[in-house]
Amino acid sequence: MLKKFIVVISFVLLIVSPSYAELPSFADLVDEVSPAVVKINTVTNRANQSKRLNRQDQLPELFRDLFEQRNRQQPPPPARSMGSGFVISKDGYILTNHHVVDGADEIQVLFADRHEYRAEIIGSDRRSDLALLKIEAENLPALEFADADALRVGEWVLAIGSPFGLDYSVTAGIVSAIGRSIPTEKGENYVPFIQTDVAINPGNSGGPLFNLDGEVVGINSQIYSRSGGSIGLSFSIPASVALDVVAQLKSDGRVQRGWLGVVIQDVDKALAESLELGKPQGALINAVEEDGPADRGGIVPGDVIVSFDGQPIVNSGDLPHVVGGVAPGSKVSVEIYREGKRKTLNVEVGSLDKNADSVANSDIDSSDRLGLITAPVSDSERQQLRLRGGIMVAEVAADSAAVRAGLRTGDIIVQLGYSRIDDLDEYRQVVKELPENTPIAIRFYRGGQAIFRTIQID
Repeated sequence: MLKKFIVVISFVLLIVSPSYAELPSFADLVDEVSPAVVKINTVTNRANQSKRLNRQDQLPELFRDLFEQRNRQQPPPPARSMGSGFVISKDGYILTNHHVVDGADEIQVLFADRHEYRAEIIGSDRRSDLALLKIEAENLPALEFADADALRVGEWVLAIGSPFGLDYSVTAGIVSAIGRSIPTEKGENYVPFIQTDVAINPGNSGGPLFNLDGEVVGINSQIYSRSGGSIGLSFSIPASVALDVVAQLKSDGRVQRGWLGVVIQDVDKALAESLELGKPQGALINAVEEDGPADRGGIVPGDVIVSFDGQPIVNSGDLPHVVGGVAPGSKVSVEIYREGKRKTLNVEVGSLDKNADSVANSDIDSSDRLGLITAPVSDSERQQLRLRGGIMVAEVAADSAAVRAGLRTGDIIVQLGYSRIDDLDEYRQVVKELPENTPIAIRFYRGGQAIFRTIQID
Protein backbone atom coordinates (compact mmCIF):
# COMPACT_ATOMS: atom_id res chain seq x y z
CA MET A 1 0.00 0.00 0.00
CA LEU A 2 2.83 2.40 0.86
CA LYS A 3 4.56 1.68 -2.46
CA LYS A 4 1.37 2.46 -4.41
CA PHE A 5 0.96 5.74 -2.47
CA ILE A 6 4.52 6.79 -3.29
CA VAL A 7 4.00 6.02 -6.98
CA VAL A 8 0.81 8.13 -7.10
CA ILE A 9 2.51 11.08 -5.35
CA SER A 10 5.44 10.91 -7.80
CA PHE A 11 3.05 10.94 -10.78
CA VAL A 12 1.19 14.00 -9.43
CA LEU A 13 4.49 15.84 -8.88
CA LEU A 14 5.48 15.04 -12.44
CA ILE A 15 2.28 16.60 -13.84
CA VAL A 16 2.52 19.85 -11.87
CA SER A 17 6.27 20.22 -12.36
CA PRO A 18 6.97 23.66 -13.90
CA SER A 19 8.99 22.16 -16.75
CA TYR A 20 5.87 20.34 -17.94
CA ALA A 21 3.03 22.65 -16.92
CA GLU A 22 4.21 26.16 -17.78
CA LEU A 23 3.90 27.73 -21.24
CA PRO A 24 6.59 30.21 -22.32
CA SER A 25 6.23 33.87 -21.35
CA PHE A 26 6.86 36.32 -24.19
CA ALA A 27 6.95 39.46 -22.03
CA ASP A 28 10.74 39.88 -21.87
CA LEU A 29 11.06 39.06 -25.58
CA VAL A 30 8.48 41.70 -26.52
CA ASP A 31 10.25 44.33 -24.41
CA GLU A 32 13.50 43.50 -26.19
CA VAL A 33 12.38 43.49 -29.83
CA SER A 34 9.34 45.78 -30.09
CA PRO A 35 11.34 49.06 -30.33
CA ALA A 36 12.59 47.91 -33.76
CA VAL A 37 9.10 47.15 -35.13
CA VAL A 38 7.41 49.97 -37.08
CA LYS A 39 4.02 50.88 -38.46
CA ILE A 40 3.94 51.98 -42.09
CA ASN A 41 1.32 54.36 -43.49
CA THR A 42 1.14 55.05 -47.23
CA VAL A 43 -0.65 57.60 -49.40
CA THR A 44 -1.37 57.04 -53.10
CA ASN A 45 -2.76 59.84 -55.26
CA ARG A 46 -5.48 58.11 -57.23
CA ALA A 47 -5.66 60.90 -59.78
CA ASN A 48 -2.25 59.79 -61.04
CA GLN A 49 -3.08 56.13 -61.43
CA SER A 50 -2.79 54.86 -64.98
CA LYS A 51 -5.83 52.56 -64.74
CA ARG A 52 -8.23 55.48 -64.59
CA LEU A 53 -6.55 57.16 -67.57
CA ASN A 54 -6.59 53.94 -69.58
CA ARG A 55 -10.33 53.51 -69.03
CA GLN A 56 -11.03 57.09 -70.13
CA ASP A 57 -8.99 56.62 -73.31
CA GLN A 58 -11.52 53.98 -74.38
CA LEU A 59 -14.45 56.43 -74.16
CA PRO A 60 -15.81 58.51 -77.07
CA GLU A 61 -14.25 61.97 -77.20
CA LEU A 62 -17.42 63.75 -75.97
CA PHE A 63 -17.68 61.62 -72.82
CA ARG A 64 -13.94 61.72 -72.30
CA ASP A 65 -14.04 65.53 -72.16
CA LEU A 66 -16.87 65.39 -69.61
CA PHE A 67 -14.94 62.97 -67.38
CA GLU A 68 -11.77 65.05 -67.59
CA GLN A 69 -13.70 68.20 -66.70
CA ARG A 70 -15.33 66.45 -63.74
CA ASN A 71 -11.97 65.16 -62.50
CA ARG A 72 -10.51 68.64 -62.66
CA GLN A 73 -13.40 69.99 -60.60
CA GLN A 74 -13.56 67.09 -58.12
CA PRO A 75 -10.22 65.30 -57.91
CA PRO A 76 -10.53 61.89 -56.23
CA PRO A 77 -9.26 61.65 -52.66
CA PRO A 78 -5.91 59.93 -52.09
CA ALA A 79 -5.93 56.25 -51.17
CA ARG A 80 -4.47 55.42 -47.77
CA SER A 81 -3.25 52.06 -46.52
CA MET A 82 -1.09 50.66 -43.74
CA GLY A 83 1.16 47.79 -42.88
CA SER A 84 4.11 46.86 -40.69
CA GLY A 85 7.88 46.59 -41.00
CA PHE A 86 11.05 46.39 -38.95
CA VAL A 87 14.51 47.93 -38.77
CA ILE A 88 17.32 45.70 -40.06
CA SER A 89 20.26 48.08 -39.55
CA LYS A 90 21.04 50.96 -37.22
CA ASP A 91 21.50 53.41 -40.10
CA GLY A 92 17.82 53.34 -41.09
CA TYR A 93 17.17 50.41 -43.44
CA ILE A 94 13.67 48.96 -42.97
CA LEU A 95 12.15 45.81 -44.45
CA THR A 96 8.46 45.41 -45.32
CA ASN A 97 6.24 43.81 -47.98
CA HIS A 98 6.21 44.94 -51.59
CA HIS A 99 2.42 45.09 -51.56
CA VAL A 100 2.45 47.46 -48.57
CA VAL A 101 4.30 50.22 -50.46
CA ASP A 102 3.58 49.34 -54.11
CA GLY A 103 2.56 52.50 -55.98
CA ALA A 104 2.73 54.71 -52.87
CA ASP A 105 3.48 58.41 -53.33
CA GLU A 106 4.21 58.97 -49.65
CA ILE A 107 5.52 56.51 -47.04
CA GLN A 108 5.44 57.33 -43.33
CA VAL A 109 7.25 55.18 -40.75
CA LEU A 110 6.11 55.34 -37.10
CA PHE A 111 7.98 53.90 -34.12
CA ALA A 112 6.47 52.79 -30.81
CA ASP A 113 8.19 55.74 -29.07
CA ARG A 114 6.14 58.12 -31.31
CA HIS A 115 9.03 59.12 -33.61
CA GLU A 116 7.95 59.56 -37.24
CA TYR A 117 9.99 59.56 -40.46
CA ARG A 118 9.45 59.84 -44.20
CA ALA A 119 10.84 56.84 -46.05
CA GLU A 120 12.10 56.28 -49.58
CA ILE A 121 12.07 52.96 -51.45
CA ILE A 122 15.56 51.62 -52.10
CA GLY A 123 14.21 48.67 -54.02
CA SER A 124 11.10 46.50 -54.22
CA ASP A 125 10.65 42.93 -55.46
CA ARG A 126 7.19 41.78 -56.50
CA ARG A 127 8.06 38.09 -56.82
CA SER A 128 9.19 37.74 -53.20
CA ASP A 129 6.80 40.46 -51.93
CA LEU A 130 9.64 42.30 -50.19
CA ALA A 131 10.59 45.99 -50.20
CA LEU A 132 13.61 47.76 -48.71
CA LEU A 133 13.04 51.27 -47.32
CA LYS A 134 15.43 53.88 -45.96
CA ILE A 135 14.86 56.65 -43.41
CA GLU A 136 17.28 59.37 -42.32
CA ALA A 137 18.14 58.24 -38.80
CA GLU A 138 21.06 56.79 -36.85
CA ASN A 139 21.60 54.46 -33.89
CA LEU A 140 18.22 52.79 -34.35
CA PRO A 141 17.32 49.53 -32.59
CA ALA A 142 17.76 46.79 -35.19
CA LEU A 143 16.75 43.13 -35.40
CA GLU A 144 18.87 40.12 -36.33
CA PHE A 145 17.88 37.32 -38.70
CA ALA A 146 17.88 33.72 -37.49
CA ASP A 147 19.79 30.83 -39.02
CA ALA A 148 17.53 29.79 -41.88
CA ASP A 149 18.17 26.05 -41.43
CA ALA A 150 17.45 25.99 -37.70
CA LEU A 151 13.66 26.53 -37.86
CA ARG A 152 11.59 23.43 -37.07
CA VAL A 153 7.91 22.55 -37.32
CA GLY A 154 6.32 22.83 -33.88
CA GLU A 155 8.49 25.72 -32.65
CA TRP A 156 6.95 28.67 -30.85
CA VAL A 157 6.93 31.87 -32.91
CA LEU A 158 5.76 35.41 -32.20
CA ALA A 159 4.47 38.20 -34.46
CA ILE A 160 4.32 41.95 -33.84
CA GLY A 161 2.42 44.31 -36.14
CA SER A 162 -0.55 46.64 -36.55
CA PRO A 163 -3.57 44.49 -37.49
CA PHE A 164 -6.58 46.63 -38.45
CA GLY A 165 -4.62 49.67 -37.25
CA LEU A 166 -4.21 48.35 -33.69
CA ASP A 167 -0.59 49.41 -33.33
CA TYR A 168 2.12 47.02 -32.14
CA SER A 169 -0.15 44.07 -31.34
CA VAL A 170 1.52 40.82 -30.27
CA THR A 171 0.32 37.34 -31.29
CA ALA A 172 1.90 33.91 -30.83
CA GLY A 173 1.61 30.37 -32.15
CA ILE A 174 3.67 27.56 -33.60
CA VAL A 175 5.25 26.75 -36.95
CA SER A 176 2.75 24.55 -38.77
CA ALA A 177 4.80 23.72 -41.87
CA ILE A 178 7.89 24.79 -43.80
CA GLY A 179 8.40 25.19 -47.53
CA ARG A 180 4.79 25.79 -48.55
CA SER A 181 4.33 26.47 -52.28
CA ILE A 182 1.77 29.21 -52.92
CA PRO A 183 1.78 30.39 -56.57
CA THR A 184 0.90 34.04 -57.19
CA GLU A 185 -1.96 35.16 -59.42
CA LYS A 186 0.61 35.18 -62.25
CA GLY A 187 1.55 31.55 -61.57
CA GLU A 188 4.95 32.45 -60.10
CA ASN A 189 6.27 30.44 -57.20
CA TYR A 190 9.62 31.62 -55.83
CA VAL A 191 9.02 31.69 -52.05
CA PRO A 192 8.98 28.56 -49.83
CA PHE A 193 6.61 30.03 -47.24
CA ILE A 194 6.60 29.32 -43.50
CA GLN A 195 3.08 28.35 -42.42
CA THR A 196 2.02 29.18 -38.84
CA ASP A 197 -1.13 29.39 -36.77
CA VAL A 198 -0.13 32.84 -35.46
CA ALA A 199 -3.05 35.29 -35.72
CA ILE A 200 -2.13 37.49 -38.71
CA ASN A 201 -4.61 40.05 -40.04
CA PRO A 202 -4.64 42.99 -42.50
CA GLY A 203 -2.06 45.46 -41.16
CA ASN A 204 0.37 42.74 -40.03
CA SER A 205 1.83 42.57 -43.55
CA GLY A 206 5.56 43.23 -43.56
CA GLY A 207 5.98 42.70 -39.83
CA PRO A 208 8.52 40.30 -38.30
CA LEU A 209 8.01 36.71 -37.15
CA PHE A 210 10.32 35.90 -34.20
CA ASN A 211 11.68 32.78 -32.58
CA LEU A 212 12.09 32.61 -28.79
CA ASP A 213 15.63 34.02 -29.10
CA GLY A 214 14.26 37.27 -30.53
CA GLU A 215 15.61 36.56 -34.01
CA VAL A 216 13.58 37.15 -37.16
CA VAL A 217 12.68 33.86 -38.84
CA GLY A 218 10.21 35.31 -41.35
CA ILE A 219 8.33 38.31 -42.70
CA ASN A 220 4.54 38.07 -42.46
CA SER A 221 3.04 38.25 -45.92
CA GLN A 222 -0.22 36.37 -46.51
CA ILE A 223 -3.19 34.75 -44.84
CA TYR A 224 -5.73 32.21 -45.97
CA SER A 225 -9.17 33.40 -44.94
CA ARG A 226 -12.81 33.16 -45.95
CA SER A 227 -13.79 36.13 -43.80
CA GLY A 228 -10.88 38.54 -44.25
CA GLY A 229 -9.59 37.80 -40.73
CA SER A 230 -7.33 35.15 -39.23
CA ILE A 231 -8.49 31.53 -39.19
CA GLY A 232 -5.10 30.15 -38.15
CA LEU A 233 -3.45 29.90 -41.57
CA SER A 234 -0.75 32.53 -42.03
CA PHE A 235 2.29 32.53 -44.28
CA SER A 236 5.66 34.23 -43.85
CA ILE A 237 8.64 34.76 -46.15
CA PRO A 238 11.66 32.85 -44.73
CA ALA A 239 14.70 34.73 -43.43
CA SER A 240 16.91 33.03 -46.04
CA VAL A 241 14.88 34.58 -48.88
CA ALA A 242 14.83 37.98 -47.15
CA LEU A 243 18.61 38.04 -46.66
CA ASP A 244 19.25 37.33 -50.34
CA VAL A 245 16.69 39.89 -51.53
CA VAL A 246 17.97 42.60 -49.15
CA ALA A 247 21.56 42.10 -50.30
CA GLN A 248 20.56 42.47 -53.97
CA LEU A 249 18.25 45.44 -53.38
CA LYS A 250 20.99 47.25 -51.45
CA SER A 251 23.61 46.70 -54.14
CA ASP A 252 21.56 46.85 -57.36
CA GLY A 253 18.06 48.05 -56.46
CA ARG A 254 16.63 44.92 -58.12
CA VAL A 255 16.66 41.13 -57.71
CA GLN A 256 17.98 38.62 -60.22
CA ARG A 257 16.78 35.02 -60.15
CA GLY A 258 17.79 31.82 -61.79
CA TRP A 259 15.74 30.54 -64.72
CA LEU A 260 15.54 27.06 -66.22
CA GLY A 261 12.96 27.35 -69.01
CA VAL A 262 10.71 24.36 -68.30
CA VAL A 263 7.05 23.54 -67.64
CA ILE A 264 6.65 21.09 -64.76
CA GLN A 265 4.06 19.06 -62.88
CA ASP A 266 3.83 16.75 -59.86
CA VAL A 267 4.42 13.01 -60.07
CA ASP A 268 1.57 10.88 -58.73
CA LYS A 269 1.68 7.17 -57.94
CA ALA A 270 0.59 6.05 -61.41
CA LEU A 271 3.16 8.27 -63.14
CA ALA A 272 5.86 7.08 -60.76
CA GLU A 273 5.15 3.47 -61.70
CA SER A 274 5.08 4.22 -65.42
CA LEU A 275 8.37 6.16 -65.18
CA GLU A 276 10.00 3.47 -62.98
CA LEU A 277 10.71 5.90 -60.14
CA GLY A 278 9.96 3.60 -57.23
CA LYS A 279 7.91 6.28 -55.44
CA PRO A 280 6.19 9.59 -56.32
CA GLN A 281 8.89 12.25 -56.24
CA GLY A 282 10.47 15.09 -58.16
CA ALA A 283 9.34 17.51 -60.86
CA LEU A 284 8.19 15.97 -64.15
CA ILE A 285 9.24 18.01 -67.20
CA ASN A 286 6.23 18.68 -69.45
CA ALA A 287 7.89 21.06 -71.89
CA VAL A 288 11.32 22.61 -72.46
CA GLU A 289 11.78 26.08 -73.92
CA GLU A 290 13.78 25.97 -77.13
CA ASP A 291 17.39 27.10 -76.62
CA GLY A 292 16.69 27.77 -72.93
CA PRO A 293 19.03 26.70 -70.10
CA ALA A 294 17.35 23.31 -69.67
CA ASP A 295 17.40 22.64 -73.41
CA ARG A 296 21.10 23.53 -73.65
CA GLY A 297 21.81 21.35 -70.60
CA GLY A 298 20.24 18.26 -72.15
CA ILE A 299 16.94 18.15 -70.21
CA VAL A 300 14.06 16.79 -72.29
CA PRO A 301 10.29 16.35 -71.75
CA GLY A 302 9.65 13.22 -69.69
CA ASP A 303 12.68 13.70 -67.44
CA VAL A 304 12.00 13.85 -63.70
CA ILE A 305 14.25 16.21 -61.73
CA VAL A 306 14.90 14.79 -58.25
CA SER A 307 17.84 16.98 -57.22
CA PHE A 308 18.98 20.45 -58.25
CA ASP A 309 22.28 21.96 -57.12
CA GLY A 310 22.50 19.36 -54.36
CA GLN A 311 19.03 20.08 -52.97
CA PRO A 312 16.37 17.36 -53.14
CA ILE A 313 13.24 18.06 -55.20
CA VAL A 314 10.42 16.21 -53.45
CA ASN A 315 7.48 17.98 -55.14
CA SER A 316 7.34 20.00 -58.34
CA GLY A 317 6.79 23.16 -56.27
CA ASP A 318 10.26 22.76 -54.76
CA LEU A 319 12.00 23.32 -58.09
CA PRO A 320 11.12 27.03 -58.64
CA HIS A 321 12.21 27.82 -55.07
CA VAL A 322 15.63 26.25 -55.63
CA VAL A 323 16.21 27.47 -59.20
CA GLY A 324 15.17 31.03 -58.34
CA GLY A 325 17.72 31.13 -55.54
CA VAL A 326 20.65 30.20 -57.79
CA ALA A 327 22.69 33.07 -59.22
CA PRO A 328 22.25 33.41 -63.00
CA GLY A 329 25.28 32.05 -64.84
CA SER A 330 26.01 29.40 -62.22
CA LYS A 331 26.72 25.86 -63.42
CA VAL A 332 24.91 23.29 -61.27
CA SER A 333 24.44 19.54 -61.23
CA VAL A 334 20.91 18.29 -61.93
CA GLU A 335 19.93 14.71 -61.09
CA ILE A 336 17.15 13.28 -63.21
CA TYR A 337 15.37 10.01 -63.86
CA ARG A 338 15.13 9.09 -67.54
CA GLU A 339 13.69 5.78 -68.67
CA GLY A 340 14.04 4.40 -65.16
CA LYS A 341 17.73 5.29 -64.79
CA ARG A 342 19.25 8.00 -62.62
CA LYS A 343 21.45 10.42 -64.52
CA THR A 344 23.41 13.59 -63.67
CA LEU A 345 23.49 16.60 -66.01
CA ASN A 346 25.38 19.89 -65.76
CA VAL A 347 23.23 22.94 -66.50
CA GLU A 348 24.12 26.62 -66.67
CA VAL A 349 21.26 28.54 -65.02
CA GLY A 350 19.83 31.47 -66.98
CA SER A 351 18.48 34.80 -65.74
CA LEU A 352 14.75 35.15 -65.17
CA ASP A 353 14.89 38.95 -65.59
CA LYS A 354 16.90 38.75 -68.82
CA ASN A 355 14.37 36.27 -70.18
CA ALA A 356 11.55 38.65 -69.26
CA ASP A 357 13.45 41.51 -70.91
CA SER A 358 13.90 39.51 -74.11
CA VAL A 359 10.17 38.79 -74.20
CA ALA A 360 9.41 42.46 -73.55
CA ASN A 361 11.56 43.47 -76.51
CA SER A 362 10.11 40.92 -78.90
CA ASP A 363 6.87 41.03 -80.90
CA ILE A 364 4.41 41.45 -78.03
CA ASP A 365 1.39 43.60 -77.24
CA SER A 366 1.01 46.11 -74.47
CA SER A 367 -1.64 45.21 -71.90
CA ASP A 368 -4.95 44.80 -73.76
CA ARG A 369 -8.65 44.90 -72.87
CA LEU A 370 -8.38 41.50 -71.18
CA GLY A 371 -5.39 42.67 -69.11
CA LEU A 372 -2.90 40.51 -71.02
CA ILE A 373 0.51 41.05 -72.52
CA THR A 374 0.88 38.40 -75.20
CA ALA A 375 3.66 36.95 -77.32
CA PRO A 376 4.01 34.48 -80.20
CA VAL A 377 4.25 30.74 -79.54
CA SER A 378 7.50 29.14 -80.69
CA ASP A 379 7.38 26.43 -83.34
CA SER A 380 8.82 23.88 -80.89
CA GLU A 381 6.05 24.54 -78.36
CA ARG A 382 3.40 24.18 -81.05
CA GLN A 383 4.91 20.89 -82.15
CA GLN A 384 5.08 19.55 -78.59
CA LEU A 385 1.40 20.36 -77.99
CA ARG A 386 0.39 19.52 -81.58
CA LEU A 387 -1.16 22.93 -82.07
CA ARG A 388 -1.80 24.72 -85.36
CA GLY A 389 -1.74 28.12 -83.72
CA GLY A 390 -2.18 30.04 -80.49
CA ILE A 391 -0.60 32.95 -78.61
CA MET A 392 1.39 32.94 -75.37
CA VAL A 393 0.42 34.83 -72.20
CA ALA A 394 3.58 36.78 -71.27
CA GLU A 395 2.09 38.76 -68.38
CA VAL A 396 -1.26 39.19 -66.59
CA ALA A 397 -2.26 42.61 -65.26
CA ALA A 398 -3.59 42.83 -61.70
CA ASP A 399 -7.33 43.39 -61.21
CA SER A 400 -8.12 42.48 -64.82
CA ALA A 401 -10.59 40.27 -66.66
CA ALA A 402 -7.77 37.79 -67.25
CA VAL A 403 -6.99 37.53 -63.52
CA ARG A 404 -10.64 36.92 -62.72
CA ALA A 405 -10.72 34.19 -65.37
CA GLY A 406 -7.70 32.50 -63.78
CA LEU A 407 -5.22 32.99 -66.64
CA ARG A 408 -1.50 32.74 -65.82
CA THR A 409 1.83 33.52 -67.41
CA GLY A 410 2.74 30.70 -69.82
CA ASP A 411 -0.84 29.81 -70.81
CA ILE A 412 -1.38 29.38 -74.58
CA ILE A 413 -4.71 30.79 -75.81
CA VAL A 414 -6.17 28.94 -78.83
CA GLN A 415 -9.82 30.10 -78.84
CA LEU A 416 -11.89 33.15 -77.84
CA GLY A 417 -15.64 32.84 -78.18
CA TYR A 418 -16.25 31.02 -81.46
CA SER A 419 -13.02 32.32 -82.99
CA ARG A 420 -9.91 30.22 -83.33
CA ILE A 421 -6.71 32.08 -82.40
CA ASP A 422 -3.83 31.22 -84.73
CA ASP A 423 -1.53 34.23 -84.25
CA LEU A 424 -1.23 37.67 -82.64
CA ASP A 425 -3.00 39.49 -85.47
CA GLU A 426 -6.10 37.31 -85.15
CA TYR A 427 -6.01 37.64 -81.35
CA ARG A 428 -5.82 41.45 -81.50
CA GLN A 429 -8.75 41.67 -83.90
CA VAL A 430 -10.94 39.33 -81.83
CA VAL A 431 -10.14 41.12 -78.54
CA LYS A 432 -10.94 44.49 -80.12
CA GLU A 433 -14.45 43.28 -81.01
CA LEU A 434 -15.33 41.49 -77.74
CA PRO A 435 -18.52 42.81 -76.08
CA GLU A 436 -18.51 44.13 -72.51
CA ASN A 437 -20.39 42.62 -69.55
CA THR A 438 -20.82 39.35 -71.45
CA PRO A 439 -19.18 36.02 -70.51
CA ILE A 440 -17.02 34.79 -73.39
CA ALA A 441 -15.64 31.26 -73.68
CA ILE A 442 -11.85 31.04 -73.70
CA ARG A 443 -9.85 27.91 -74.40
CA PHE A 444 -6.16 27.65 -73.53
CA TYR A 445 -3.40 25.14 -72.79
CA ARG A 446 -1.58 24.96 -69.45
CA GLY A 447 1.05 22.32 -68.77
CA GLY A 448 -0.06 20.40 -71.85
CA GLN A 449 -3.71 20.28 -70.74
CA ALA A 450 -6.53 22.03 -72.60
CA ILE A 451 -8.80 24.14 -70.35
CA PHE A 452 -12.12 25.90 -71.03
CA ARG A 453 -13.18 28.92 -68.94
CA THR A 454 -15.15 32.14 -69.37
CA ILE A 455 -13.80 35.67 -69.41
CA GLN A 456 -15.77 38.91 -69.08
CA ILE A 457 -14.76 42.51 -69.73
CA ASP A 458 -16.48 44.79 -67.19
